[in-house]
Amino acid sequence: MGYRFGRADIAFLACAAGRAALAEVDRLELTSATHLRDLERVRRDHGEHAAALVETVRLRRKAAAKLHGAGDWLFTDDALQQATPTPVARHRAARLAGRAVHDVTCSIGAELVELAEVCPAVVGSDLDEVRLAIAAHNLGSRWAPLPGGDPAGPRNVLLAKADAVVPSSTGTVIIADPARRADGRRTHDPAKLQPPLPDLLDAYAGRDIAVKCAPGLDFDRLDWYGEIEVVSLDGAVREACLWSAGLTESGVARRATVLSSRREPEVLTDAEPDELPEHPPGEWIIDPDGAIVRAGLVRHYAARHGLWQLDPHIAYLTGDAVPDGVRGFRIEDRLELREKTLRQELARRGCGALEILVRGVDVDPDALRKRLKLKGSEPYTLVITRIGRTAAAFLCIAHAGAER
Repeated sequence: MGYRFGRADIAFLACAAGRAALAEVDRLELTSATHLRDLERVRRDHGEHAAALVETVRLRRKAAAKLHGAGDWLFTDDALQQATPTPVARHRAARLAGRAVHDVTCSIGAELVELAEVCPAVVGSDLDEVRLAIAAHNLGSRWAPLPGGDPAGPRNVLLAKADAVVPSSTGTVIIADPARRADGRRTHDPAKLQPPLPDLLDAYAGRDIAVKCAPGLDFDRLDWYGEIEVVSLDGAVREACLWSAGLTESGVARRATVLSSRREPEVLTDAEPDELPEHPPGEWIIDPDGAIVRAGLVRHYAARHGLWQLDPHIAYLTGDAVPDGVRGFRIEDRLELREKTLRQELARRGCGALEILVRGVDVDPDALRKRLKLKGSEPYTLVITRIGRTAAAFLCIAHAGAER
């Protein structure tokens, strides 16, 4: 759970003495091996502030890979875990550019920073006073303890204490990010989010709204008539976002956005063609990005890139070329899915490192790898999947597609 910050902690950490103390603590290793020694030193030098200082430095180091330009921010452990990575928040803000926006679960302000760059007026509200105080520090903005008042600071951001399911602004696009834990565990039930997703949607019925959700949320439990966008970043699926009909293009119900720190984003919607040819396996197998798979846009992606499916019910694609920037698996051989056959062929090829990818077949990759008893040095990838009613195993060489 981490250290439980109070308003007094935030006031100290934000003042000149607190900033100087943080710079001093940041020079310590703070590793598991040095933890007790470092903590004793901080307690000796800073007394009652020691825990807050150590936790803040720890969280800043953890945040560096997730939040850009947040080196002097303050955090809580829970808030950092749920904070939207900067490229994802920036992508959402770009879709709202030019609109007045109210983030009704603003937490420590990670989304507000990006919204303030492109939106003329931004309101952030939360019930947690500590998080509001942290957001005020992170934004360099003023916190109004009650709803209302004029936007403050050069970023045109107003912070206020308010309940997310009690509307407190008019004429704004609503953004919400309900907490995804219930009874101390992650939940995929919309009714168990905090605030509950059905309550949130009822509170803003008829308003333009965007709600950030976990990508594994059970959307079948929702009567949602807008767009569901699934977003990945550098190969990891980060979130799903519900966009009301007024915030999306006509005819779009599903969108996949593939963000990368190395190339331009790829955006795919269900308004694009999805007709595919039926051919035998090509030279390559392609495993589409998780955002594309979870958004149900595998066929649309294949049609865009001249690929086709190994099986109409399986997400693996195949073709004679690999899309730019995508990892493909060049088929070396198609083998019978029998352990004796696999063991003999892999031994013949001198396989030592084996990546095993599985879809549609009940196989435990780790257990199978152990039973194959590989002793060579050559790396291979084994793609196990179902084609019709038959399980198939493709021995492949992995290849990273050319960057755009």
